[in-house]
This record gives sequence, structure tokens and C-alpha cells, in this order.
Amino acid sequence: MSTCALCARPAADGLHACPRHAADLRQWLAELPQQAALLQEFLVPASSTAQGRLGGTGRAHAPVPVDLRVLTLLGPGRYDAVPGTDDDGTAPIAAVLGAWAGHIAYHHPAVTRDAHGTAQVRPCDQAWPTDGETIASWCAWLTAYLPFTLTLPVVADFHQALEQLIHRVRNLTHATPHHHRQTAPCPQCNAFGLVTIDGHWEISCEICGHHLTPEAYADHAAALLQAHQSADASAAA
Repeated sequence: MSTCALCARPAADGLHACPRHAADLRQWLAELPQQAALLQEFLVPASSTAQGRLGGTGRAHAPVPVDLRVLTLLGPGRYDAVPGTDDDGTAPIAAVLGAWAGHIAYHHPAVTRDAHGTAQVRPCDQAWPTDGETIASWCAWLTAYLPFTLTLPVVADFHQALEQLIHRVRNLTHATPHHHRQTAPCPQCNAFGLVTIDGHWEISCEICGHHLTPEAYADHAAALLQAHQSADASAAA
């Protein structure tokens, strides 16, 4: 059994992140394209018109300037994903995601064969998103390669980078997925930490990181209820 590089929780053999922190990464990668769509709305300057004294129409005031922080997040730029590199927290979303995809791809072995049929193994040249270098396509690429990323010690730095990025975006959009606490305890750790998160299918434990499908949770809750009712019936007999 391995140990999570972000906390003291156990991780599956060969992995460097526990289920809870792996779930964080999946959640943030699913959320970022939606948050980016909200940021796009900030790029339209706000303005209004007012009825003039003589019946004419005109602008009541100058349009509100576009927030430069939004332009930075959605614009082009450069970011270095190498751990230990200084980051001033102003890199664009796509630059952060693309740099991390490239860094992860470099660790992924590429197998080719030369003219003699001999297999050649070397790092991948770069990451190749399917639909262009957009926020959504980078998130899709990083999600697809997340099982491999979890095997790398660098996953701790990746988690930190995405956490900082999602907080920057949420501070502007004020859109945070709501957590809905479930009544049954976690079947893994027995703590009351099971929650559902808006827009996410799985039910996760905030204490140990265990995941349940809605169907598995329904079966778990039903079994607990039946056991409780049986115990009450036995006590009353």
C-alpha cells in the first residue's frame, strides 16, 4: 500500500494520491470549462442608456471596463509546470493546463519502431488535445490521462497548481459547487462524511475519499436502515 503525496492517507499500490485528492482533480477538471464559460460573460462591457431631457437617447455613463484579471485568465500566455518554478499566480487557464499536459506527456513513454523493427521507447514529444488547445480540450486530455498522472510523484504539484487556479477563477465568478451531505455514514471509514457535489455523479467521502455510485449508496443506506429496523424489532420483542 502506497501513501498519498498530499496527506497521510493510504493510496492504492503504485499511486501517489489517495482517492480523495484524486477526486479533487477530477472535479476541478470537470468544473474549469464551466467556470471559463462564466468568465466569458465578463468580457462584455456593461453599459446602459438613459432618456435625454429633450427626448433623445444617449449613454448614461461610460461602459464599465473589462476586468483585466478575466482577460489574463482567458488570454494567451506562458506557464512552466516544472516543480519548484516560481509562479506569480497570473498565468492564463489554458497555459496552466497545457503546460501540465506537456509535463505529464513527457513522463509517458512513447513506443515506436525503427526501420529494422526494433522498439524504441522515449518520452512523448508533447500532448495532443483532440479539439484544439482550448480549456475544454486540455481538461479532457488531462482527465483521460489522470490514471497515469496518479502514478507520478509530481501529482502533488499538479494538485496544488489546479487548486490555486480554481480558487482564482471562483474568486471572480463566485460560483462554487454546493456540497450536499448524505445521511448514511461512509461504508469505508464509518464517518458521516459522504457528500454529493453539484454537477458530479459520484458520492464521495470528505474524510477518507471513498467513492460510491448513487446506486451503491442507495443499497448501502437501505441495508443500514434494514439492520436498524431489525435491531429495533429485536429490542422490542
